[in-house]
Amino acid sequence: MKLTVLVDNNTMIDRYFYAEPGVAYLIESGDKRYLFDTGYSDIFLQNATKMGINLLTLDGVIISHGHNDHTWGLGALVRLFNEAAYEGYEAGKPTLLAHPDAFLDKNVDGINVGAMLTGDQLQKTFSVKFSKDPVWLTPQLVFLGEIDRIHSFEAGNAIGQVLRNGAWEVDTVLDDSALVYVSEQGLVIITGCSHAGICNIIEYAKKVCKENRVYDVIGGFHLLNPAPDKLSNTVAYFKKCQPCSIHACHCTDLHSKISLAQIAKVEEVGVGLVLEYQ
Repeated sequence: MKLTVLVDNNTMIDRYFYAEPGVAYLIESGDKRYLFDTGYSDIFLQNATKMGINLLTLDGVIISHGHNDHTWGLGALVRLFNEAAYEGYEAGKPTLLAHPDAFLDKNVDGINVGAMLTGDQLQKTFSVKFSKDPVWLTPQLVFLGEIDRIHSFEAGNAIGQVLRNGAWEVDTVLDDSALVYVSEQGLVIITGCSHAGICNIIEYAKKVCKENRVYDVIGGFHLLNPAPDKLSNTVAYFKKCQPCSIHACHCTDLHSKISLAQIAKVEEVGVGLVLEYQ
């Protein structure tokens, strides 16, 4: 499996790409190509062009959850596919996979933080599939669906409100999911923001994949000025988990990375980074 970072808060040194507070990764597994999240704007397309990557040949688009820094690039992707069709370029109709709640209205203090496009609008460009259950994309790559939340120290990750069945309610971001690649060395866990809790995600990945070895974890850990109890328990969990490396980025602050680095190998992440796993 090959993972290329198209959007992150940072770029790799001496790589002249664009960055923004968001996430977009190109994931290639076997002969399949998936875009995991689309960032906040169209820079994932600009970076892909700079890297010589053709996104018209995608097999699927996977959405980690419905927040704007992961979904607002979908508008640019829709334009890319529609303009390609208009100009007669070869382009398929990728599957768009997400949790059923991913495209519900979301707000924080009355400000829209959810997706700009609805599931019905996206149906015109993609074959849209919603699932709370795990979905195997390849024999080694799985979308986890709705994550079991078992660790009490990761509770309370509510952010804003969500409009469900005509009523606004506290949003615990049930749509937050992740991808897992089952490598020869163990699980490679790919997250967006980890609103479900990074330790919860890892435990659920082990359960779904029936594999206890964790090789790498890449993505946002949602550790932004975390409560001391949450951070200490997360560090203790990773110490027990013993991953080969950690690629914590996006919504993981410096203090949390330093704390994690005491017990694990924390690697740098930025646009232009390419990771490969057997």
